[in-house]
Order: sequence, then structure tokens, then C-alpha cells
Amino acid sequence: MHDGELAVDADRVRRLVEHQFPALGGRPVRALPLAGTVNAVFRLGDDLAVRCPLHPGDPDAVLATMQHEADAAREFAGIAGLPTPELVAIGAPGEGYPLPWTVHTWIPGDVGTPAGAAHSTAFARDLAALVLRVHAADTGGRSFAGSGRGGHLPDHDAWVAECLARSGGLLPVDRVRLLWERLRVLPEPGRHVMTHGDLIPANVLVRGDRLAGVLDAGGTGPADPALDLVAGWHLLDADARTVFRGVTGSDDVEWSRGAAWALEQALGLVWYYRDTNPTMHALGRSTLTRLLAAPELTG
Repeated sequence: MHDGELAVDADRVRRLVEHQFPALGGRPVRALPLAGTVNAVFRLGDDLAVRCPLHPGDPDAVLATMQHEADAAREFAGIAGLPTPELVAIGAPGEGYPLPWTVHTWIPGDVGTPAGAAHSTAFARDLAALVLRVHAADTGGRSFAGSGRGGHLPDHDAWVAECLARSGGLLPVDRVRLLWERLRVLPEPGRHVMTHGDLIPANVLVRGDRLAGVLDAGGTGPADPALDLVAGWHLLDADARTVFRGVTGSDDVEWSRGAAWALEQALGLVWYYRDTNPTMHALGRSTLTRLLAAPELTG
């Protein structure tokens, strides 16, 4: 999926586990065909999972990021009220794999999809309840610190422009550009709140049409409250999305900022993963279709 992507397979993971964590050795190792773009994920027996970063990097910097994400994930687990993976161990480079890697608990459930529970008002209420719990948590006086989603919308103009330039023949570029121009100038939030930060389908677990767990909480931290509203655009069709909005209590400006964050995220998925990750490519398309069809945004 990425230039210079690291190669790692089940045999290498098996050797890493056996050599560094003998107590976990002997368990079957199986690669998962997930839509992950940052880590390769492997089942380790029935109750654990191994995550190996795909992007090359400095091992010390990667380790520091893993430790920061583990702290953030523990904070999320304390407020989410839903199952979420727990860090079991951090492994060292070895067996020809150049970076640290992690072992986590395995959370049962089906990975979410853009359409799987899109019509369910029960699922919409579950998502909204999660967002409200997280947003009610104490930030400890912190505010957004970084350059990613959740800060200042116009900071993403250059990225959106690049995506639009690369999306000719893939998307209705003029309509998407017009929508971004409308949304990027929205008023800033009056406060930052705790957020998960990446509520895409791949990070949501479902059983039937109910929310069963949340994955990849390493980005948890203070940000624009609208950031977690992307879940409504990624996972819900219009009627269920109306329920989701009603329960969260989002006003017109906050709701539209959530749409802006969803647009910024979805736009890159379409062209970047066109040939390498059909699941993420399709997610970008479905989210943009919902955004462009929403009368509150385009009417």
C-alpha cells in the first residue's frame, strides 16, 4: 500500500514471539486480511493479536510512539464503557524485522463496514452514546496539540488540493471542491474535548446491529468535538444519521465541521488506495457520496 512498506508474515511473527516471549510461544499465528493501513495484524491464539508497523522508521521513535499510544488507549478504555484492546507486551526488532511490535488482547466482534448497520437506529444510538461518554471525560486542561485532523480546518487546504488534483476521473471534483470551500471557513469550536479521533468502520466492532467494541484508540486526546462525528458519515445512512445527530446534540456548525473532517479523511482514501486497498477506497467513496447527498450541507 505504501512506498517502502515493510514485509512481515506469519512465520516471522511466530519466531519473534517464540524468541522474545516464550510463554506465548506455540500458539497458532494467522495473518488477518483487515483494512489496516498502518499495521499488519496477526491473530496469536484465540485471545491475543500482534501488530507490526508497516511504515519504515527509526526504532526509538517508533517505540516512543507506541508507548504514547498505549497511554492514550488506556485512557480511552477507562472512559469508553466498551471493550477495547489492552497492551500485553512490546517486542523488540528481530528476525529481520527492523521495528518494535506489540501484543494486545483480542476483542471479539465483527469489524464495521460502511453499510453493515447503516440503517440501524440502535447502532446509531450506541455510537452517539460512545461519543458523549468520551466527550464528557476530563481533558486535564489539555487542548489539541498537533497538525492532524481535529485542529484548524484551513490547515488542511494543501492536502485537500492535492487530493482533488489526483481525483480527476474518480470523483465529481468540482462538487467536492465547492463543499470543502463552504466547510473550511466554519467557526472554530469554543472548546476542545476528549475524542477517539478515528471512528472509521475498521475501528468499530459490531455484533448484529449493536456496537460491541472499539479499536485503535492510540490517538485519543483533546480535539474539536466535531472530530468524532465522522462516525455518522462513515457508518450511517441518512435516517440513522439523523438519530445519531439528535442524541449527540450537535448544532448546525458543529455538525458541519464533523462533515468537513469526514470529507478531509475520505477524499484521500479514494485516490491513494485505488489500486492497493479496495476496502479503504470503497469507504472513501461511500462517505463522499453521503456528504454530497446531504441537504443540510449542499442545499
